[in-house]
This record gives sequence, structure tokens and C-alpha cells, in this order.
Amino acid sequence: MVQFTMMAITLYLHRDQAHRSLDLHPALRHIFRFWLWMGTGAVTREWVAVHRKHHAMCERDGDPHSPVVHGLKKVLLEGAELYREEAANPETVAKYARGTPDDWLENNLYGRHSYLGITLMVVSCLVLFGAPGIILIGIQVGAMPLHAAGIINGLGHAKGYRNFETADAATNLMPWGFWIGGEELHNNHHAFPTSAKFSVRWWEFDIGWMYVTILRPLGLCKVRRLAPSPKLQQKQHIDMHTLQAVLVNRMHVLRDYTRSVTLPELKRERLADRGNALLARARELMVRRPERLDQAALRKLDTVLDNNEQLRKIYELREQLVQIWEQANVSNEKLLAQLKEWCAEAEASGIRSLEEFAVRLRGYALQPA
Repeated sequence: MVQFTMMAITLYLHRDQAHRSLDLHPALRHIFRFWLWMGTGAVTREWVAVHRKHHAMCERDGDPHSPVVHGLKKVLLEGAELYREEAANPETVAKYARGTPDDWLENNLYGRHSYLGITLMVVSCLVLFGAPGIILIGIQVGAMPLHAAGIINGLGHAKGYRNFETADAATNLMPWGFWIGGEELHNNHHAFPTSAKFSVRWWEFDIGWMYVTILRPLGLCKVRRLAPSPKLQQKQHIDMHTLQAVLVNRMHVLRDYTRSVTLPELKRERLADRGNALLARARELMVRRPERLDQAALRKLDTVLDNNEQLRKIYELREQLVQIWEQANVSNEKLLAQLKEWCAEAEASGIRSLEEFAVRLRGYALQPA
């Protein structure tokens, strides 16, 4: 029961409804919607609205369930209450629930009588299984607040590893969280929120994607979007295709920059100045996005950069590269000019790793759909 509920949440509520990365067969949508109403009391429009607001306001005031905003303890222990509070906000639902079911069932049964479904589940378990049904009820009712509200929304923004340096604190909880529908790959999801597949590295297992690979040949679902995979070519010039590839693969670009420029150069500087205690602990300062550092960490970062011109250059160029894809209302022509200027500056920096990265950046191309 718990695994089918997680399947319904990750495939229907999350990948199909919230992010439109999947198109489930209408029959599956009805089955999942009924099961979630009976097993959790979840209303599609409310769940989708709260989740979309989480992405829109991630780690900032207004995020419905961020440990950064509310504290990890509160999200772990009171995550379900935080969800219900936000789901009851009509402004949130009106703004973020567009495109969710608006039929008779949703308006007159699921949305209006959300607790009736749980009542039916309780009665059914008791009638079918007697006293052992109480155990089934307890596990089913307790599992979702623990897994979804606590582990995913709580630990998934506080503990674990990160494949991509996103602007939020999302983490991956593999391998011990593999039973949570693939939702434990939270950093991957925040890096590519519209991807139907959450796993990125070869050893990561997304059980939700396993369901998709079973359902797709049966005609029960259609994959609409997947995370991009970088493709590199030998190119000497930068054109609009290069710009588009860099923008689409920006998380991969940033990851490549960290691995091939930031960390190797930091290691060289550490070896050259072994007695510098602050430099020895500067990895997190150099890798994390500045919005994820508190004031004390930012001061330490300033000290590191003030005392090392080469690291300052690397850090500043990384931030300039990020600004290229974070700008709004800027023409493609201007972005292309900025990318060309960035590559020229990197190649003229005198830092070998930067020069090699700029050459690699010129070769980014889009994979065929």
C-alpha cells in the first residue's frame, strides 16, 4: 500500500501534474487520483500548488516547507502541518494549480470531501482484515508524513550529497532512500525539475523511472521531457547553437567548471601554501553559490579571495558565467556576445584549466531529441 501510494505521488502528482514531464494514460490518472484521495486525502490541485510554490520560492520566505526557512526540526516533525497550512491558502491554489483536474469528481467529491476517502480506507481495512487492519491503517497514514513531508522535504534539503550546485540546498539521499519513489534524488530533480527521470549518475536508482519503463511499452504513459545530456564537438567559433546548448546544459556546465577549474586550482594553491588554514577549508566556500553562504562564510570567502588573485579570477569568472543564463529579458544576441567575451577573457587569463574549459565550452552542442 505504501509503495503504491509513493508510485501515485511520484508518477501522477509530481511528474505528470506538477511538472508535466510525463503524460499518464487517463485510466491511470483516475486510479492514482482515487487511491491518493482514499489513502492520504490528497487533493490534486492543492498538492500541485504547494509543490510548484516550493520550486518558485525555494529556500526563501514563502517556501511552504523549507528547512532553511522553517528549521529542519519543524519540517521533520511538523511537515504535514506546514503542507496543510499552505494548501488551505486560496491564493496559492489559484496561482499555482493551473492545468490540474477541474472535473465533477474533483470539485464535488475529492476536493469537497477530502477526509471521506481516509474514512473509507479505515472502514475497508477494518472490515477486510479485522484487528490487523489497524496496523495497515497506522502504517499507511503515518508513512506519507514521514516520507514525503519529513524525509523528502526535510532531509532532502539538509543532508546527503549533491551532483549539481543548484542555488538551493536540495540533496540526494541515495542509496538508503531508494524506496521513496525516486524522490530521494532531490538535488537531481531541482537541477532538472521538468525531467521525467530523476537519476543522473550510472549507479543512481530511480524506482519511479523503473515504473515508467514498464508502463511506457504498454502505452500507459508518454515521456515528455528528460534531463539534457551534454554533447561536445570540436568547434572554434561560438554561435547561437552553442549558446542554446550552454543554456540548456547550464547545470552540467557549472558542474564541469567546478571539477575541472575550481577544485584543481584550489588544490594547487593549497599545496603552494600548506600553512594557510583558511585555504585548507575553502572548498565549500569556493564551490557553493554565494546565496547559500551565511555572512560569516562570505567574510571568510572574501579573505580567501583577497589573498589569492588566481582564485579570485576563477571565482569571478564563474559568477560571470552564471549571470549569462540567469539574466531575464535579454536578447539572444546580447547573451551570445557575453558568452564570446567570457570565453575570450578565460582564454586570456593565463590559467591553463580556464583556457581548456573555454575551449571545451565552445564545443557544447544539443543532443538530438
